[in-house]
Amino acid sequence: MDIQQLKYFLALAKELHFWKTAEKMNITQSALSRHIMSLENELGLQLFFRNKRNVKLTAAGAFLQEKWTTELIQFEAIQKHARQIHLGEQGSVCIAHPDSISASIIPDFIKNIAAVFPKLKIELVQLTYEQQEDQLKNYKIDLAFSREKNESPAIDSKNLGSENLCLVVPTHHHFITIDDVTHKSIAEEKFIATNAGSSNSYDSIISDVYKHYQIDPDSYISCEFGSTIISLIKNGLGISILPESYRLHHHENVRFIPLTFTANLYVNWRKNDPNTLISTILELL
Repeated sequence: MDIQQLKYFLALAKELHFWKTAEKMNITQSALSRHIMSLENELGLQLFFRNKRNVKLTAAGAFLQEKWTTELIQFEAIQKHARQIHLGEQGSVCIAHPDSISASIIPDFIKNIAAVFPKLKIELVQLTYEQQEDQLKNYKIDLAFSREKNESPAIDSKNLGSENLCLVVPTHHHFITIDDVTHKSIAEEKFIATNAGSSNSYDSIISDVYKHYQIDPDSYISCEFGSTIISLIKNGLGISILPESYRLHHHENVRFIPLTFTANLYVNWRKNDPNTLISTILELL
């Protein structure tokens, strides 16, 4: 059994059509049939039900499709990471970050990386906290900025500091300073809540703000990205609580009112990553 055989099997399991699969994999239909039969003989089980009109997965075939799809994705990610280790500063690095630091830490960080490694390809992605951990462990990303320290034994984290949370309101709103924000005044507001991209720690801080003002907010809109939330705010659709770094996005028609609550920022990476480029890049923060 080899990787190419697995790819043939997974392609046929998806298409359930020998001719279409053979065309997609750029081999003859007879060659594809031989590979599938060879795999079945080696495994000692039937992967497909076949007749002149239909191809269907057996129960064993469906089980292997699910498991091998995951393993093949991980295998290819590890293979890609090995190439990056070999290429060094001529390879690539993938960095995940929350929307909030797009105009604060990220530009300077990327500028520093580009100055030291001018041939390095840099990919920036935005993921949920759960996706970050999974993709770090599976070598799909190399660094991840988050609002929560990752406690996984396979991942290292560094606290980069904290920043104030702000109540974000439209410029015409009656809240001008923190003194205007009281239990009575804020209880009547409609909130736009963050979701999906936030961590348990960040959610806990937001809950602390609500408890401080003794409110159970009417969060009739929830959104993953802060920039979208701000666009909704300036159109009068509600108010929200966001990190102060969003000020640097220079959104018009909104006002940031600093609160006494803060949110941390961490950078996370794989523990004992053999790619020494990662440790060098971390020093540029």
